[in-house]
Amino acid sequence: MRLPAGGAAGPRPAARLLRAALLFVGLWDVQMQTLTNINKPTYIWQTGPWGRCMGSECGPGGSQSRAVWCAHSEGWTTLQTNCPQSERPDNQQSCFRVCDWHKELYDWQLGAWNQCVPVSLRNPGVPRPAVCTRGEEGLQTREVGCVQKADGAPAEDAICEYFEPKPRLEQACLIPCPRDCVVSEFSPWTACSKTCGMGLQNRVRSILAPPLFGGSACPNLTEFRTCQPGSCPGPESMYSLRVGSWGPCTTTTTPSRQARQAEPDPPSSPDRPNHPGRRKRPDRPDRPDRPKRPDRPNRPDRPKRPDRPNRPDRPNRLDRQNRPDRPDRPDRLTRQERQAKRRKNKENKEAKGERVRERMRDRGRVKDPETRELIKKKRTRNRQNRQGGKFWDLQVGYQTREVTCVHRSGSTEELSLCNQQTLPVTYQACVITKDCEVTEWSEWSACSKECYDLNGPKGQRTRTRRIQQFNVGGGAECPHLEESEPCSPQGEGVPPCVVYTWKTTEWSECRVDTLLSQQDRRRGNQTGLCGGGIQSREVYCVQASSDPPSNLSSLKSKEASRPVNSDLCLGVSPNTTQLCHIPCPVECEVSSWSAWGPCTFENCQDQSSKKGFKLRKRKILNEPTGGTGNCPHLTEAIPCEEPTCYDWLLVKLEECIPDNDKECGPGTQSPQVQCINSDGVFVDRQLCRDAILPMPVLCEVPCPKDCVLSPWTAWSLCSHTCSGKNTEGKQTRARSILAYNAGEGGVQCPNSSTLQEARSCNEHPCTVYHWQTGPWGQCIEDTSVPSANGSISRSGAGASGTEASCSVGMQTRKVICVRVNVGQVPPKKCPESLRPETVRPCLLPCKRDCIVTPYSDWTPCPTTCQAGGATKKKQSRKRIIIQLPANGGQDCPEVLFQEKECEAPSVCPGYRWKTHKWRRCQLVPWSIRQDSPGAQETCGPGLQARAVSCRKQDSGQVDIGVCLKLAGPMPSLTQACQLPCQDDCQLTSWSKFSSCAADCVGVRTRRRALVGKSKKRDHCKNTQLYPLSETQYCPCNKYNAQPVGNWSDCILPEGGRVEGLLGMKVQGDIKECGQGYRYQAMVCYDQDNRLVETSRCNSHGYIEEACIIPCPSDCKLSEWSNWSRCSKSCGSGVKVRSKWLREKPYNGGRPCPKLDHVNQAQVYEVVPCQSDCGQYVWVAEPWSVWKVSNVDLKENCGEGVQTRKVRCMQNTIDGPSDPVEDYLCDPEEMPLGARESKLPCPEDCVLSDWSPWSRCPLPCNANNTRERTANPIRQPGESKQCPPTTEREPCTLNTNCFHYSYNITDWSTCQLSERAVCGSGIKTRMLDCVRSDGKSVDLKFCEELNLERKWQMNASCVVECPINCQLSDWSSWSECTHTCGPAGKLWRRRTVIQASQGDGRPCPSQLEQWKPCPVKPCYSWRYSAWSPCKAEGARCGEGLRFRNVSCFVSDGSGKEEGNLVDEELCGDLEQTVEGDKQITLEESCTVPCPGECYLTDWTLWSPCQLNCVGGDDLGFGSVQVRSRAVLAQEPENLLQCPEQEWEARPCTDGQCYEYKWMTGSWKGSSRLVWCQRSDGLNVTGGCLATSEPVSDRSCDPACDKPRSYCTEAGMCGCEEGYTEVMTSDGVLDQCTVIPVLEIPTAGDSKADVKTIRAISPTQPTTNLPGRSGRTWFLQPFGPDGKLKTWVYGVAAGAFVLLVFIFSMTYLACKKPKKPQRRQMNNRLKPLTLAYDGDADM
Repeated sequence: MRLPAGGAAGPRPAARLLRAALLFVGLWDVQMQTLTNINKPTYIWQTGPWGRCMGSECGPGGSQSRAVWCAHSEGWTTLQTNCPQSERPDNQQSCFRVCDWHKELYDWQLGAWNQCVPVSLRNPGVPRPAVCTRGEEGLQTREVGCVQKADGAPAEDAICEYFEPKPRLEQACLIPCPRDCVVSEFSPWTACSKTCGMGLQNRVRSILAPPLFGGSACPNLTEFRTCQPGSCPGPESMYSLRVGSWGPCTTTTTPSRQARQAEPDPPSSPDRPNHPGRRKRPDRPDRPDRPKRPDRPNRPDRPKRPDRPNRPDRPNRLDRQNRPDRPDRPDRLTRQERQAKRRKNKENKEAKGERVRERMRDRGRVKDPETRELIKKKRTRNRQNRQGGKFWDLQVGYQTREVTCVHRSGSTEELSLCNQQTLPVTYQACVITKDCEVTEWSEWSACSKECYDLNGPKGQRTRTRRIQQFNVGGGAECPHLEESEPCSPQGEGVPPCVVYTWKTTEWSECRVDTLLSQQDRRRGNQTGLCGGGIQSREVYCVQASSDPPSNLSSLKSKEASRPVNSDLCLGVSPNTTQLCHIPCPVECEVSSWSAWGPCTFENCQDQSSKKGFKLRKRKILNEPTGGTGNCPHLTEAIPCEEPTCYDWLLVKLEECIPDNDKECGPGTQSPQVQCINSDGVFVDRQLCRDAILPMPVLCEVPCPKDCVLSPWTAWSLCSHTCSGKNTEGKQTRARSILAYNAGEGGVQCPNSSTLQEARSCNEHPCTVYHWQTGPWGQCIEDTSVPSANGSISRSGAGASGTEASCSVGMQTRKVICVRVNVGQVPPKKCPESLRPETVRPCLLPCKRDCIVTPYSDWTPCPTTCQAGGATKKKQSRKRIIIQLPANGGQDCPEVLFQEKECEAPSVCPGYRWKTHKWRRCQLVPWSIRQDSPGAQETCGPGLQARAVSCRKQDSGQVDIGVCLKLAGPMPSLTQACQLPCQDDCQLTSWSKFSSCAADCVGVRTRRRALVGKSKKRDHCKNTQLYPLSETQYCPCNKYNAQPVGNWSDCILPEGGRVEGLLGMKVQGDIKECGQGYRYQAMVCYDQDNRLVETSRCNSHGYIEEACIIPCPSDCKLSEWSNWSRCSKSCGSGVKVRSKWLREKPYNGGRPCPKLDHVNQAQVYEVVPCQSDCGQYVWVAEPWSVWKVSNVDLKENCGEGVQTRKVRCMQNTIDGPSDPVEDYLCDPEEMPLGARESKLPCPEDCVLSDWSPWSRCPLPCNANNTRERTANPIRQPGESKQCPPTTEREPCTLNTNCFHYSYNITDWSTCQLSERAVCGSGIKTRMLDCVRSDGKSVDLKFCEELNLERKWQMNASCVVECPINCQLSDWSSWSECTHTCGPAGKLWRRRTVIQASQGDGRPCPSQLEQWKPCPVKPCYSWRYSAWSPCKAEGARCGEGLRFRNVSCFVSDGSGKEEGNLVDEELCGDLEQTVEGDKQITLEESCTVPCPGECYLTDWTLWSPCQLNCVGGDDLGFGSVQVRSRAVLAQEPENLLQCPEQEWEARPCTDGQCYEYKWMTGSWKGSSRLVWCQRSDGLNVTGGCLATSEPVSDRSCDPACDKPRSYCTEAGMCGCEEGYTEVMTSDGVLDQCTVIPVLEIPTAGDSKADVKTIRAISPTQPTTNLPGRSGRTWFLQPFGPDGKLKTWVYGVAAGAFVLLVFIFSMTYLACKKPKKPQRRQMNNRLKPLTLAYDGDADM
């Protein structure tokens, strides 16, 4: 389509104008920004902080300065001239100079925190949470300022900041979520307020939780609905008589004379003359104690007075007009006659009284003035002493009330509109209200503390005041009459207080046996135990003396302090147990036996006898405990013949020198000898002059053609140590052929038999003797030395101190001669000179007497008086052993504890109220009563008073204040009384019921009787109205007992303790396990299921059952295994021993030590060991005969081989003895077992074997050499030379030359004595000599180099003692926790005296035990419910309601109300109800008039509710609430109702409640929805309104299709078995049956056919949806057209199944890898001692 020309060009000018405008605006904006930047100052003044205030004086006169500079706007500093000088800030100002003393004048004043403001309000960017859960975070601020303390005037903050920083001005806070009001469910509807006509029904509810933190207010607590039981037969009454409340109690004032004259005589007529001399007493009460006047009979027929006019001026006078129901009164004449008769009687009476008074006046005139004065004083005294007269002034008055007529609309109408037969009384007697009056405070009493003690508790002083006037008639209560305050005595003469201090006995002996475990084998034999142990002592309290403390050494001369009650000692008591140590005896260690010495004389000085001995000796290597007396014998002797004291020792044989100076051939060897004594010591050669000098030895130097033999080897060890019949010692030696002779020319080689020699050795018989010593005997007094032995006490504490000695005594021992392996022989068989001593001097320890304290004072008797029973208590006293006797000192006394019965306790001075006789009944004054209808002068209701006094139980009178304090509430002083009118019947009170002869048999009765004139009145004899006896069947009591409560703890019988020494109490000594008994309480019920005394059921209150407390079993380990062999055969290694776990601990036994973490059943002990590098040596036998391989038969020489046996043997002091395994010897030092060499030919040079290599000089250096040599044995023949006799080789480090150094091992574990369990031990370490190639060698290599040894090889150490837990004795059983009921328990407790240490037995968990108390019934006084409020004589208004107090029995749990029982059972209880002594049995109340709308009574306080979320306390406290609902009786007055009321108060121990919505099942399109509290209570409020479930599910349009219904989502769906067919706009069109998969069942006749068929909804079929066992419905779509959840589940399961199938297929087809062989690490792991303490076996 083509546009017109004008249409296309039209918009272009407008677009251009718009662009021009935009360009102009942009340019203007740029220009303005440029102008702004031009006007902005480039240079500005900047200031620094103010400096410190300086000044010469403190206060406001100081000055402070600051830096001021000019800076560019970009920040850099420039010249000050660039900034405008007019704007320059000040650089100085006046200030307040703060000094230290200003701290007393100024302080921060903190304002109150303001309201918490949400953070979201202060920061608009922070969003507020949509739903409040815990609360909203907020901030609260406060004002903080510096002020003067004196007047609060503000000051500069800098002054206060000088002393402390400014307190914070804001803090975080939490704004709790709003809590809506929560109310209970409604009560049921009440009955209709009327029986006819239109009335109201109401139902009320109470508030359970108040609205908090801005929550919604409480709803109405009352709901009303109208009701109309039926139409009234007549007109409905519209008026009600209402009585008002009683007015104040007043007394009748004495009227003026004119008023008295004007007042008519009661009840006489107006024409009755007044007696001039008689005072009218309208307020005088009747005198019941006066006899009845016979001339004034009861007048029931007294006519009414219709002629008396009404008195409208009296407000409380009822209108008596228009009373058609009152009968006409009799005529006036009859009444006047009666009045005249009454006047006459009164005149007679007054005349008689006048005569009596006249006689009394005459009698008074007879007495003189002195007598009259005495009588007057006596009357005054009697009046003052009248009971109660000085404490209360009871004055009976009267009070009145108003009676009105009220319309049901609430308005007050005329009284005549209320037509009622009898009108209510408008007066009553009352007691004039008087407040309590007390005296002024008395002076303060003297301080109860009479001594001066700066740190001790203060005393008390009291002051009192007395009651002058008791409160009566509801006056103000009396204040407290006594007050006290702490005090300290003042003055110079105040003595210091007695100070008490702790004192201890001496420590008991150190005991180790208590530390032994159960399976320790040392338990059987405890002698010799040593090491760590435990000792104990007793601690007691004594009065501290002013003398300096004396130690136990002076206790003999000074009496020990007397024990007092431990409560008097303050501070922590000294410990009663401590660790101690018994030094372990050092066993005697001896060396090995030396070799047997030569046969020598017993005494070389006396060689007369031919008897000699061979001796061998050993030495003591250490210093044993107690000297060397207990060491084994050190010398053994063998008798021998031909003894000598000196002999020649062959040192060596010189070289063989051929005879006749030849070069070879036979010769001799000269011996080199030295003279030695029998001990092998070199002596002067002259002493051996009698000994046989060794002769020169024949020898031979081989000639070149001779046979050459090697030198003899050394003699072997002797084969036996002695010689007997069957044994003989032999030694052998051998030599070998080195070269054969040359044919016939030389000396031939001997036979092979001559190459060995044997000789006898150790020819002495095998009879070895030695002296054997017995133990040293007891040190006995040496009578030859003067005695100085006195009794002293041990100095110092504990057995570790050395005991003082008092004299020298004597010890003997037995010494016998013993033949080894035989026994005792005569002493002459042993060398007499070596006989040990049999007597030695010793130090006798001093005698120590037993020291005990004096007896303590007798414990006070439990009470100085006894309230009830006469059971006698016991008192006791004790004394304590301070020092035990020793060394024959005086024994301790047997009796340490005495007990006696207290004297018969006096009866407690109880106090009681004594009530005196009731005074006469006082009526309301006649002037008040006379206008009331039917009022009679001498009868009717009144008040009577009585006096109350305070008495002791023995009737002695005491001050009234004592009973106020000790005797419970005071009895009432007044009571209502009734002066009987003439027609009243008077009866006595009921007697008690007579007793029953037996339960369930007969009856019991009680009686009462008529009193006075009532006996003669016929209507009083009507036993229907006034029964005089009552009869009851005797109670039929049946009782049954049953157990109650849990079983108690298992309790062991008393007396299971074994006392240790000096009261030492160790857990091992206490019977802590075994058979005990447990108890269960029994309760007894009567036939009414009321709790009664258990004795009624013939039960002692318990069921008793045997029980077992399992004994603790300690961890059981095996004995230590033997030590393993040292891990190294040379140098230091380790040796190990172990224990195996046999049994784990249980029942609190000793725990196991730390087990090996690899093998959980073993304990290892590893110690270093030192192996002597020379203990195993290689021993080589002589070389064998040459086996020549290239034999020259002619020359018998050439190449050959020699062999020998090499064995590893154990080295002893006598040389190598037994062969051992070869690995024990050093393989590097093993000699060669074979050698190849050349057998020299005749005339060849024969050399000896090579000597050992010489040592390389140290340090090793390749320039140094070592050498070895050989000697020529046979010189060569002519033209033959000897080979070189010396060989040399260079010294190479770690090949043939070594450096040596010491190496120190680690410390061993702490080693104890075999007899010790713990305590002090020794740890050791070893020193190694290590070669430079790392090999351990013999220490002699390092010792020869004199290397420095600076290490300590031994150190002391401590093994922690396994101290078992020690407990105190069980305390005595406590008082019962409940005075009655089955919940009472008796408790006893014990404390831990010594906590377990180390591997000691742990403390048991049970430190307290309980058993039930005998169940007693819980009797209590309880109120009955209040009676309905009753307005006496009227329909509504102020009335009274009453209740009784009765005796109830219960089980004390508070879960049940209890049962009513006879009041006699509560006779011993003080009459209190729930702790309140003030019993209130009546109270005023209001009966609402029909037209009134009023509030109910307050509900009970709701349960205490905590502010919490999800069980967490939010910290806002707990609250409880009570409420008053509104009630009304007339529908038209509902608008006049007051507001409902509620009040809340904080409380403690609140419970956390949660609220949640609950729903019922759907019924049609609706269901019930309600809120429920977590305790199951249905409530309104509390649940979140936003989460309230839907209660109505109506669908639009309605679901009217067959098989359709409205779903919860508000859409139409189909019933089960049907699927939805929807229209295009999503509306249900119809419900169609879904395809059914029929699964045949066992009972189906078509079990062999599977069909899928569609069922027409109109076709009748038996396969209905209800047959769930036959048919499955597969309905994939829900009512809303969406897939159901199970469809997704099926799809996910199918997917997982496919993944599983693919994975298994892949794994099955995959080629398996070649398995890798796992290498086992068979190396031994290092031994460790780690263990968790409880591993499974």
